[in-house]
Amino acid sequence: MNILLVRVSSLGDVLHNLPMVADILRHHPDANIDWVVEEGYVSLVRLNPRVRRIIPFALRRWRKSLGKKETRAEIRGFFKAVREQEYDYVFDTQGLLKTGIIMGAARVSKGGRKVGLANGSEGSGYEGISRIFHTESIPTDPRTHAVARGRLVAGAALNYALTTQPDFGLPGPDHANRPAWMPAGDYAVFFHGTARNAKKWAPENWIATGRALAPMPVLLAWGSAAEKLEAETLAASLPNASVLPKLSMDEAVALARNAALAIGVDTGLTHIAAAFMRPVIEIYCDSPKWKTEGNWSDKIINLGDKGAPPAVAEVLAAVKQLRGMA
Repeated sequence: MNILLVRVSSLGDVLHNLPMVADILRHHPDANIDWVVEEGYVSLVRLNPRVRRIIPFALRRWRKSLGKKETRAEIRGFFKAVREQEYDYVFDTQGLLKTGIIMGAARVSKGGRKVGLANGSEGSGYEGISRIFHTESIPTDPRTHAVARGRLVAGAALNYALTTQPDFGLPGPDHANRPAWMPAGDYAVFFHGTARNAKKWAPENWIATGRALAPMPVLLAWGSAAEKLEAETLAASLPNASVLPKLSMDEAVALARNAALAIGVDTGLTHIAAAFMRPVIEIYCDSPKWKTEGNWSDKIINLGDKGAPPAVAEVLAAVKQLRGMA
């Protein structure tokens, strides 16, 4: 059986789609699974050795140079790669016009099926027009967890029930290949940055938490100039904290993968640490906890909720609980 997964972005969404791979292979161990993903997230999917072939999608880059013949040639090459293999199942678990077009371009075997979402979840960017590319549309509860949605769609199409916790297929910590900026011993990482200000936790809360962790090193990651400035402001009040250099996607994943403790707001890197089964405290301030909370390991503690950020005392109690497990 040949299966194509279409989940191109964003970082957290790609991550939350990974357990589909283990589910399918648990019930169909001889299946070959390919994946179309935005080129920036190829390295994340590649960490799962059960994915046979990854087809990079570069719409974010192509949009900037659609007039160039090199870009048009690259787009033609992408669709050629999508059509190279004939598939028994094509799954679009993103539900957007762009992912529907990719699904529409894929070739299926005689009797093959193109399966997608019949509806979106609350607050999602689901585009109903994507259903025109489906041969089957699977409905899900609008409040279905982000990890469960893709798993349920595949289970309904392939006729199996979900009886196990999500398996992201990711490796354990890599102690042998740490970059120079990463401490040799245990460290905590704060994923304090996110695009939407309302999702952020107050700076004084991060400072109080960081001081309580001393002398444990605290690494501060950032992804934009504004986040770097925020990190520098936090580090100025934390003698045990350091601001990291600009990280590539591979380096950011390694940061999450090797952390002895990760504390972060509702953002992709926090969820990556949870998928690696690291000790994680997920902080929810202005997004619904039900949607993305790490609920597959007792090493993950979810605090706060939409409109109800947690207090520092709650986070420190969670730290004590997780450190007691170490």
